[in-house]
Amino acid sequence: MASVLIINGPNLNLLGQRQPEVYGTTTLADIEMACARHAETLGLDISCTQSNHEGALIDVIHGAKGVHNGLVINAGAYTHTSIALMDAVASVELPMVEVHLSNIHAREAFRHVSYLSKVAIGQICGFGPKGYLMALDALAERITPK
Repeated sequence: MASVLIINGPNLNLLGQRQPEVYGTTTLADIEMACARHAETLGLDISCTQSNHEGALIDVIHGAKGVHNGLVINAGAYTHTSIALMDAVASVELPMVEVHLSNIHAREAFRHVSYLSKVAIGQICGFGPKGYLMALDALAERITPK
């Protein structure tokens, strides 16, 4: 069975509490449960991880090679600053979908730049938690046998 690793970056552990007017009231645990249910309908195995530390995220990405068939990444603020995360994704050669709960293109100008988009098969933003399910759909089309 194909496997997807869902990676969440800094401050996403505070979903449901942090700026609910921007990010909503759904918690990260709620998102992970919804992803698990949706992945089952797609015939995917998933694993989820979150870290507030850039190096830990890089280690998780490196560890995905040979274990998972694709990645879903919400790198939070590291999206706009981390060339190292971009390089890590490029190095593992796995299809990756970038996800953001809010529409980063309708926010502050610094959020319009995404280093991860340069190595992603696509970017989903502005659809709240549903964006993760959309990312799983996109990856399932790429990594599961027809």
